Amino acid sequence: MKNLFTLCFLFVALQQSFSQDADSLNQVVLKDTTYWNSEFSVGLNFNQAAFSGNWKAGGVNSIAFGSIAAGKANYAKGKLSWDNQIELIYGIVKNEGQQVRKSNDRIFFDSKVGYKAGGNWSYFGSINFLTQFTDGFEFGPDDQRTLISGFFSPAFLTSGIGMEYKPNKDFALRIAPFSPRFTFVTDPTIIQNVPSNYGVPEGQTVRTEWLALQLFATYNKDITDNLSIRSRYQMFANYETLAFRTIDHRLDVTLIAKITQFVDVTFTSINVYDLDMDPGIQYSQALALGILYKVNNKK
Repeated sequence: MKNLFTLCFLFVALQQSFSQDADSLNQVVLKDTTYWNSEFSVGLNFNQAAFSGNWKAGGVNSIAFGSIAAGKANYAKGKLSWDNQIELIYGIVKNEGQQVRKSNDRIFFDSKVGYKAGGNWSYFGSINFLTQFTDGFEFGPDDQRTLISGFFSPAFLTSGIGMEYKPNKDFALRIAPFSPRFTFVTDPTIIQNVPSNYGVPEGQTVRTEWLALQLFATYNKDITDNLSIRSRYQMFANYETLAFRTIDHRLDVTLIAKITQFVDVTFTSINVYDLDMDPGIQYSQALALGILYKVNNKK
């Protein structure tokens, strides 16, 4: 009986101890996660067109596929913040009589650590990375391909230290007077078709620009429950070659209109001016109907 009483006492004591430890662990976990705001979305779209051989209005049989995956994980506690964003986009199109071509291709990652300075201003340090998944080609007569880009050819790794102005949750502007940038071209054959080699000196795989200014602005807003805009503008100016025509600009805009909970229409636009790539303004746009699934930790 005495042994039974002892076992019962030990069981109750251990149960209370485990219960207290579990409660403490839950409090720690809940306390930690309250400082994070995370979101992940993935979308797929498919387009197809077919015409009979005697279709008098004209047309080309085609199949197109597109995908987008985006995520963010932002931490904020007191004056300290840490924002992370990743964006992966890829699309292809196949027209009858032509090789498969890309319709979109982007890998983008951005990470920023901030510390509140006062009012709407913060000190920050950031790093962002941009490249593409697969080879890019210029198509000529008879569908001949000329290689002009690829994974890490080019790739841009840009850092920045400066001040950020954020008057509200929708808009933010980073001003980085010290913003080194590294441009990579790892495929030595690119220079045969792109003489500028995206600014990387011949015979080398990386160009370093230590003294530079960067402006980085974002505007992300849910205009209505079913319509949202995501935009990002980046300006880069090398102090050593500073002139109006040598300043790089890039503007990315995405509009998302929800039709149902999982079906949406997405418009993406990319606009680039970079003298090391091309003397003119480059732009691309895509409009797609597809499926978009989103999850977040908001309660």
